[in-house]
Amino acid sequence: MPKFIFVSGGVISGLGKGVVTSSISLLLKSHGIKVSPVKCDPYVNIDAGTIRPQEHGETFVTEDGVETDQDLGHYERFINENLTRANYVTTGQIYQEVIRRERNFEYDGEDVEVVPHVPEEMIRRFKQAGKAMDADVVLIEIGGTVGEYQNILFLEANRIMKIRDKEDVVHVHVAYLPTPPSIGEMKTKPVQTSVRLLNQTGIQPDFVLGRATKPLDQKRKERIALFCNVDIKNVISAPYIENVYEVPAVLKEQNLDLKIIKKLNLKTKKTTYFNEWQKLVKKSNAAKKTIKIAIAGKYQTVGNYLLPDAYACVLESIKHASFYNNVKTDIVWFDSEKIEKDSKELEKLNDVDGVIVPQGWGSRGVEGKIKVVQFARENKIPYLGLCFGMQMAVIEFARNVLKLKNANSEEVNPRTSCPVIHIMPHQKEYLSKHQYGGTIRLGAWPCVINPASNLYQVYLKNKVGNHLIKNRQPLTVMERHRHRYEFNNDYREKFSKAGMIISGSSPDGKLVEAIELSPKIHPFFVGVQFHPEFKSRPLSPHPIFIALLQACLS
Repeated sequence: MPKFIFVSGGVISGLGKGVVTSSISLLLKSHGIKVSPVKCDPYVNIDAGTIRPQEHGETFVTEDGVETDQDLGHYERFINENLTRANYVTTGQIYQEVIRRERNFEYDGEDVEVVPHVPEEMIRRFKQAGKAMDADVVLIEIGGTVGEYQNILFLEANRIMKIRDKEDVVHVHVAYLPTPPSIGEMKTKPVQTSVRLLNQTGIQPDFVLGRATKPLDQKRKERIALFCNVDIKNVISAPYIENVYEVPAVLKEQNLDLKIIKKLNLKTKKTTYFNEWQKLVKKSNAAKKTIKIAIAGKYQTVGNYLLPDAYACVLESIKHASFYNNVKTDIVWFDSEKIEKDSKELEKLNDVDGVIVPQGWGSRGVEGKIKVVQFARENKIPYLGLCFGMQMAVIEFARNVLKLKNANSEEVNPRTSCPVIHIMPHQKEYLSKHQYGGTIRLGAWPCVINPASNLYQVYLKNKVGNHLIKNRQPLTVMERHRHRYEFNNDYREKFSKAGMIISGSSPDGKLVEAIELSPKIHPFFVGVQFHPEFKSRPLSPHPIFIALLQACLS
């Protein structure tokens, strides 16, 4: 039976519980301890697949095809391992399973109640997550903040486990300390309030991590220890850091890993994992040269605020490739809807070194994205299209090179006379029945790389991408997908004759997975139907992002 670490948050969302959970996972792994991090989302959705990006941030897809919270992306990046559906739990999943079991008479005639049956199902899932990864420790991040009605049952599961197995359960509470400008002093009251709300659920935290703009001083630690009933040695400073990959070192300096190991009586062994991580962080901070990467999206603004969480994996992948290439990157955001209204916005692309058009859905902002693709192609700016971004590149090429003026995607215009991107045949039935959740092409699928393509050299050249390669003859990589529409093979010959290379396809050749222009025509112009950003990690950056940045530097 594994040990369990619960991570909760107080006062405000977005405190960084995911990075804290990831960092503790990394530190334990560096001691030879097998970990299985789990995200608990309190919403009644079955998964994150049908939630707006502005509402929830990016949807992360696992190897086995589950649409999850973006925190699973953090977990995978920090521990450098693939996670599965066992590592993602929502209230909707729990209720669905409890109701299924009740209908199948699996409760033997009991009256099925919210408590204890719902928390018991949660506990079963936590244990299953440990078994799935043969873990010594399961880390359970509870979404939202304490005091919310939505996550009270996850906290109840925590309370029950603490009563049953006191020595095997630890609780880490992440809380916020603001510094009001009018006062200029860091305040502990929000921490005190959130811990008391946690106490009301029957849980006393073992550790309190203070999130603030500056490190916690001794006085702040003393007050938290006194009013939150926590040993002062277990009050941990977790200041905001620009480079999140430095967080494990900050926690390690305060011996959080050793304190948890002692409290849970865990066995350890020596590894080099933390040293490898620190070398990477040191390299990332040493870079001198800076390049500019434009991202043309439509989900990054919410009201008057820039919130790029919808493209979290893309941003992290750029960072990983930056570390590898020993450069820093500035992200320049382009709103595709603004470009539709004012083409002068495109002139700003003259100041960037590379362009990415990332994932997206629907018709909003499409014409702006197509204009960005055209500008990058015609002005020979290194370009990478991700999923929807590949489809935009296909449409742009069809309109401006093949002169198919009505070229479009059936997603954008279902009645288009020139559907160069069309719906996957088996998807029509799902849409006709309004079956949206979990029905698109999801998870890792094999892609055979054209040996005559630039992409072939990209995968073979960068050894950090060896984990992506399934077979070498023919070169076949495993990449993750999340889409419902695809390249229309009726136009395949026309594209090939006009100079567009089909650089990746499904093993049966029926699905186009990647397109490119020859380096003789364009320094770097690649579009992929899959999502390489889902499999990029600091210690193993994705070769495609590495190649994009190298093209920007040349």
